[in-house]
Amino acid sequence: MTKDECYRLGRITKPWGYKGQAVVFLDVDAPEEYAGLDSAFVDTKAGLVPYFFTLDNFNGNKAVATFEDITPEQAAALVGHDLYLPLDMLPKLEGNKFYFHEVIGFRVVDAEKGDIGEIKEVLEYVQPLFQVMKNGREVLIPVVDEVIKTVDRDKKTIYIEAPNGLIDLYLGDSNN
Repeated sequence: MTKDECYRLGRITKPWGYKGQAVVFLDVDAPEEYAGLDSAFVDTKAGLVPYFFTLDNFNGNKAVATFEDITPEQAAALVGHDLYLPLDMLPKLEGNKFYFHEVIGFRVVDAEKGDIGEIKEVLEYVQPLFQVMKNGREVLIPVVDEVIKTVDRDKKTIYIEAPNGLIDLYLGDSNN
């Protein structure tokens, strides 16, 4: 299993207790959905290594992982390492909700300017942005509900209504 086949679930943040436990930060919208999780891959120098555990004591995005068959010292050594799960374990999203990795390669079509181009990357700054390329020029589109109108997974197209003047800022008066 490689990182390209996985998504980042979270990070082991600090040791806990005396039974091979650690606090994990779950970088997800609904941590409670992972209450029944019994294993994950830990990113180590040797690559992704599977570890078995139980999760309990949820507090917001934090939980306590009790690892199987490791000592408290071994658990402490995992602090600072990221946790990964296979992409096929991601909950399916519908409608206009999507994971950033799934829309790479989608076309972006603006209500006024038409086909803007293909999403090359989703840049994660304070505000996530689609990096769209058109004729070798970069166009940055904010990833917000007010802009994104429809996500068509079958056509691999996202329909938007860009703020007035945004597309012209990158491409000039013409979108050609």
